[in-house]
Amino acid sequence: MLIKERKIWTPDNSFLLEYHARAECGEIIIGQELWQELENLREAFRNDRYFYDTADALLRIDFMEKCVRLTKSPFYNKPMILMLWQKAWIEAFYSFKMSETDFDRFKKTILLITRKNTKSETSSGLANAEFIVGNEGADICCSSNDDAQCGLVYDAIDTMRRLYDPNDLDTKRNQRFIINKATNTKIFKMSDRTRNKEGRNIDFAIIDETHEMKENIIGKSIEQSQSLKNNPKFINITTEGFVVDGYLDAELRKARAVISGEDDGISGERLLPWLYTQDSELEVWQGNRENRLWLKSNPTLGIVKKWEYLEEQVDIARKSKADRIFVLAKDFNIKQNGGKSWLNSEDYNYKAVFNLEDFRGCVCLGAVDMSETTDLTCAKILLMKSGDNTKYIHTKYFIPERKLTESDDRNAGAKYAEWVKSGYITVSEGNDIDLAQVADWFYSLYHDYDIKLWKCGYDQRFCKDWLNQMEFYGWQKANDDLIMILQNRQTLSNAMKLCEADFAHQLINYNQNPVDMWCLKNAGIEVDSFGQCMAVKMESRKRIDGAVTLIILYEMYRRYRTEFRQITERR
Repeated sequence: MLIKERKIWTPDNSFLLEYHARAECGEIIIGQELWQELENLREAFRNDRYFYDTADALLRIDFMEKCVRLTKSPFYNKPMILMLWQKAWIEAFYSFKMSETDFDRFKKTILLITRKNTKSETSSGLANAEFIVGNEGADICCSSNDDAQCGLVYDAIDTMRRLYDPNDLDTKRNQRFIINKATNTKIFKMSDRTRNKEGRNIDFAIIDETHEMKENIIGKSIEQSQSLKNNPKFINITTEGFVVDGYLDAELRKARAVISGEDDGISGERLLPWLYTQDSELEVWQGNRENRLWLKSNPTLGIVKKWEYLEEQVDIARKSKADRIFVLAKDFNIKQNGGKSWLNSEDYNYKAVFNLEDFRGCVCLGAVDMSETTDLTCAKILLMKSGDNTKYIHTKYFIPERKLTESDDRNAGAKYAEWVKSGYITVSEGNDIDLAQVADWFYSLYHDYDIKLWKCGYDQRFCKDWLNQMEFYGWQKANDDLIMILQNRQTLSNAMKLCEADFAHQLINYNQNPVDMWCLKNAGIEVDSFGQCMAVKMESRKRIDGAVTLIILYEMYRRYRTEFRQITERR
């Protein structure tokens, strides 16, 4: 019987153990999740179920450092010099072998790492190594949510290929794939939108930005396509995101079960979690160059990712809820969900009142959120004074009669009867709102106070009766008196951020309207993977119409502020 020789592994001959040793002494700063996994891997050296052989890993690392060149400024066309964490990750992924079969232990790895920390360049370089020194006739897959996202890694792989094979002597790219002429290994793209995902025969796959995936469609297709392979490799590279209970959340639950030892089954044994995470959100606000706490989620900080950049992002995050949510997720891998409130009570609960009579003869901007005619509708105007940056907001709400007794709204904090009595809300007879009344309100401001509506923003839904009545009073859509404002992130994100900033500086005087306060309290904030935000309900039964109308009003101000301020100053 042949007995495999057991080599003695130390930090001197193993990048993985060197990484562990330097983290143990505090030279390298890592989070608790990665530390526990490094401890697990060190224990695996003592497990007879595995043996350790770095030949495959070193072959790929050697190719990456000697042949692959980087693709992005300011490092374009420079050699890929791998950092210790990259070498340790690659070594661990390729070097643990199953004693019974000699096959690789790890089939799958999750690299959770924040933006601008070389995840795409690292995985693209590793894919090039597989392309040249890996198995002959292999299929290498670049995958993500859509073709554009797939193209980020795929195009980086191709750029690297052209830098070491500029004349296409050994490799070439056509419309379908990149091919190694000598070995017939192919690299191709496959997204969630790709047809015929089944029937593939993939050896090596990179799936990028899985935080945006709601379902495990593409991931499962790749895993099933690898079922006949002795040593399949599946690399999931991503940052944290905003999709709740999506594909990434499920994968991270599996990863954390492996790290904690809760999952010691076969599937857990074949998964290598490599998670760069902070141990608490407090570390974000207390972190700096001296204590280096930000390195836990940013291992390239000071080498690739700039300290100045991250310091600026944290400073921005302190001032804006939308930016804070985005920075915590993308720069520190702290999961964010859709349940975040937009404003704290102290942001808008301050003493600020005014008398509308003081604005007699003024010009105003307007906004309406008409929702459904059976629901709460809101109209607002924005007024300003010469030499004063404060935005004075006057508001009227409209509800149908049945809302006065609707239990859902009452249970959610609505005090409609009290607000109607105080004049904040107008009631329409019957079961729906007469939207012509909303137009009548704008005209009443001119009739009673000589306040002239200059431009008014509206959403396209449910607005026909309102538009007709506004045109009756002389405000014409064709003359750009009435401006359609789409309620989406692309349109309202900047307005929402500006509105939040003005609340923080108490530059919004909304006359302490209690209906406004209720809507602001109910408003949540949702941020997408591009950092764009919009207002959402914290709970389905709670109304946010006043908050949404205020954001639409701010978008009107943002678009026309120069002309509007000139009109205001001339008064």
